[in-house]
Amino acid sequence: MLERAILDAALEQLSTVGWKGLTMEGIAAGAQTGKAAVYRRWPSKEDLVADALKSGLPRVEKAPDLGSVREDLLALCRQVREIMYSRPGVALRSIIHECDSEQAERFGEVIVGSVVGPTVKLLREVICRGINRGEVRSDAANGYVFDAIPAMMMYRSKMCASEWNDRDLEEMVDLLMLPLLRPYGA
Repeated sequence: MLERAILDAALEQLSTVGWKGLTMEGIAAGAQTGKAAVYRRWPSKEDLVADALKSGLPRVEKAPDLGSVREDLLALCRQVREIMYSRPGVALRSIIHECDSEQAERFGEVIVGSVVGPTVKLLREVICRGINRGEVRSDAANGYVFDAIPAMMMYRSKMCASEWNDRDLEEMVDLLMLPLLRPYGA
């Protein structure tokens, strides 16, 4: 119970004060416990935040199957958007925005393991299903194509402050992904 309160307090603090404003004292206060109780469980702010993110980030576990690659991609992008704008997702984005490259590298496992990796796995499933249905050319099942959506969503979120409304998602799918996937001559 105390551990969950500490993890929740870490996510709340990250969401409100960001990485640079995050302190173990603030987390302890948010969890209504002492700083020693926090340090007994986590030796560093980085370790605590990594555990908070791992336990708090929503999971995308099933690829949508709505009958077309376009609809499947849009549904998957909406799921990713929900993760990005969940409280743990906002906390993760604050880390990505505020950390220097050395600090951010420490969270690479969380970012890839909890968000990018599962998204790419589901994109692979959607695209391979599209290949089997004849909607997608066979050579489109490659790492560059699988990386396009997570890379674009992270880049535009960080560099352009995009909030990925439905229109943005539709434009990304229609103007970027479908041309990448379309069978030659179609």
